[in-house]
Amino acid sequence: MKDARDIVKSVQLSEKSTRLGEAENKYFFEVAKDANKIDIKRAVQELFKVTVVGVNTMNYMGKKRRARTRNFGRTPHWKRAVVTLKRGDKIEIM
Repeated sequence: MKDARDIVKSVQLSEKSTRLGEAENKYFFEVAKDANKIDIKRAVQELFKVTVVGVNTMNYMGKKRRARTRNFGRTPHWKRAVVTLKRGDKIEIM
């Protein structure tokens, strides 16, 4: 089993994540690409001491980038998890 800090890389803060956090108790995390929903649920419960009700994941493809040459580079692929917490639980981000 992986360490929880290897699965959950960072918390994502945006207008959408703030609005969903307040209204529906959902939080956004950038997670390891090979992590599944069960791993993500265990890692969030271990790190933040909360009860997770549901986990949704999304894979994002890296974008092509070019810096004044003919050769293309690419930003890295990454994975996002939207974690729904039990009513009454809260994660203090700030």
